Amino acid sequence: MSLNRSEKEAVITEVTSLAAKAQTLVMAEYRGITVADMTKLRANARSQGVSLSVLKNTLARRAVAGSTFEVAADKMTGPLIYGFSVDAVAAARVVADFAKTNDKLVIRGGAYGGKALDVNGVKQLASIPSKEVLLAQLCGLLMSPMSRTAVVLGALATKKGETAAA
Repeated sequence: MSLNRSEKEAVITEVTSLAAKAQTLVMAEYRGITVADMTKLRANARSQGVSLSVLKNTLARRAVAGSTFEVAADKMTGPLIYGFSVDAVAAARVVADFAKTNDKLVIRGGAYGGKALDVNGVKQLASIPSKEVLLAQLCGLLMSPMSRTAVVLGALATKKGETAAA
């Protein structure tokens, strides 16, 4: 079914606003995926804060024109699903995790920080731990020197207590 001009403008406006808020764009070819699998993918994406859309490629190219995602416009060919996320790794993680269990979803590329990503780039972005995990690791690194110092000082105090008692 063809869209009229006002419907096309509404789609472009909606995708432009998504692109303005998003940090990451991931594109994947969905040819051959069943409706049930696509519904699971969409539900998982919604729960992770990822906006998945099946768009006409010409409308998608017009919507991302002038944004940081314009670098991926040359890969916008064929039947694609577009994933936008505010979180830097959420879209890549959702699509890459689903592609592991469903071989019919083929990652085509994406964009992050004004740079185009190939398939391996999207997979590497998906493998980055979540923000909470990274913050916990940073706290662990910051706490490590202090806890080591406390252990050494405790051992010295124990040793001095033993020599004073003897």
